Amino acid sequence: MRKAAYVVSVTFPLLLVSCAALNPEGRLQNGFNAIGTDTLLSEIKTLSSDAFEGRKPGTDGETKTIAYLEYQFRQLGLKPGTPSGSYLQTVPLAGIVSKPEAQITVSGKPVPAEYKTDYMAWTTHFTPEVTVKDSDIVFVGYGVTAPEYGWDDYKDADVKGKTLLMLVNDPQVPDPKDPSKLDENMFKGSAMTYYGRWTYKFEIAAQKGAAAVMIIHETPMAGYPFSVVVDSWGGENFTIQRPDNNAKRVPVQGWLTYDKAAQLCKTAGLDLADLKSAAVKKDFKPVPLTGAKASFHIENTLRKIESHNVAARLEGADPAHANEYVIYTAHWDHFGKETGPTGDRIFHGAADNASGTAGLIELARAYMKLFPRPKRSVLFLALTAEEQGLLGAEYYAENPIYPLKHTLADINMDVLNTWGKTKDMVLIGLGNSNLDDTVADVLKSHDRTFTGDAEPEKGFFYRSDHFEFAKQGVPAIDPEPGTEYIGKPADYGKQKRDYFTAHDYHKPSDEVKPDWDLSGAVEDLRALFEIGDRIADGQYYPLWNPGTEFKAARDAMMKR
Repeated sequence: MRKAAYVVSVTFPLLLVSCAALNPEGRLQNGFNAIGTDTLLSEIKTLSSDAFEGRKPGTDGETKTIAYLEYQFRQLGLKPGTPSGSYLQTVPLAGIVSKPEAQITVSGKPVPAEYKTDYMAWTTHFTPEVTVKDSDIVFVGYGVTAPEYGWDDYKDADVKGKTLLMLVNDPQVPDPKDPSKLDENMFKGSAMTYYGRWTYKFEIAAQKGAAAVMIIHETPMAGYPFSVVVDSWGGENFTIQRPDNNAKRVPVQGWLTYDKAAQLCKTAGLDLADLKSAAVKKDFKPVPLTGAKASFHIENTLRKIESHNVAARLEGADPAHANEYVIYTAHWDHFGKETGPTGDRIFHGAADNASGTAGLIELARAYMKLFPRPKRSVLFLALTAEEQGLLGAEYYAENPIYPLKHTLADINMDVLNTWGKTKDMVLIGLGNSNLDDTVADVLKSHDRTFTGDAEPEKGFFYRSDHFEFAKQGVPAIDPEPGTEYIGKPADYGKQKRDYFTAHDYHKPSDEVKPDWDLSGAVEDLRALFEIGDRIADGQYYPLWNPGTEFKAARDAMMKR
């Protein structure tokens, strides 16, 4: 979701030969028929209803959600997804509600900053309180160290114990031949790399020993308004329970609005626009904000909880290959509810991601109608805590129920198409693997095309659960709604996505709308059903393309 796209030139080699490819319509038709708008809408309405309380991990909403999913999978006749005979994989999470106070001064003069208006701050340290006192503030550009690009924003500067002010996204290096464009040889041009993600920026700051990080928010570069940062991090946040209580993480993580960052720099005698210009050059060096100090005091309300991934299994028909898997994923969680002076605000998460979770149920129903079944097994995996940083996927990828070496692919669903049929499908991460060829061949057989992400600068490939599988080396795709809506104006899809991002994304208003048309979602799900079946029934394991950053992990895994 939240994407526009451009049409790309594709070829259609048939790499995965299967009985599905030889006779797709006859063999798959019962499965196609099992996926319908009525059942899909009913499941979305149930999962996004007030009764499910916003599906936040560790709440009654989780209890209701995982019970509903287990019931659906059991009723369909799917086997429990874990070898122990349970549909649930326990995911140990630590819940932290941070109450921050920040004081920023320049030469003793306060620079007032209001929580949730000017800044957000929290901690992943599982401890009652975190304090940072009079920490020097240093502007570190984009906060990136990337040897393969000959790039180092830190230049061996000692930033231990300091507060790092940094820009969001990758270094926006202009093309030397055309400054109006980005240099395609640096950080993939306009396509965000992992260096542009906030998760990376916090990770590298921790390695450098920083006391705090404040990422400067800019809506075009972040891909969402500051209100999304507030809604995403303003309540209880989660992390995976770890033995060191996350002591190795940077103590204070946060965001600062662009206007407040500009005011801070100006008070310190600097111009933020000039700093941004300097930061796109390899010779950039960290710039101390002379006299600027930051102090933080964060009081935490702590709890340890057991959240759950929900897993159901369709056993492969070939005993020689039944221990090999194709995984479909969708995150079941959202942001729960908040209690305020006007009552409860429930974050319904209808599109994000009751729709994808309902799609997982629909695909499971389709596979149960499939005969003969594919030779490999299929795992339907509803993941927890995606909204908290892909934690359920991260936990599964680090503690897989079935070995990742024997996992052929992950097909992820995060927000289905709710606005009607399209001629195309968007494939986030296009060009990473030869899964592209399977997608292209399936869509071509149904007179459809696929397109690539037209907003690669927003880094959508790194923002949903498939990324955790990719990091471990498993080929993964994130199919998203297309943009060429049948019978609609050319900009119809973009208008809908832009409105959703501005008004409904991560807000209580993400509810089932009267004008929803799920016919396009059904077509997309039928395509994903056929794509997964071809992989599960094919002759070869999918491969990462040469030069892709995930290929080395897969190659090393397959050698073990």
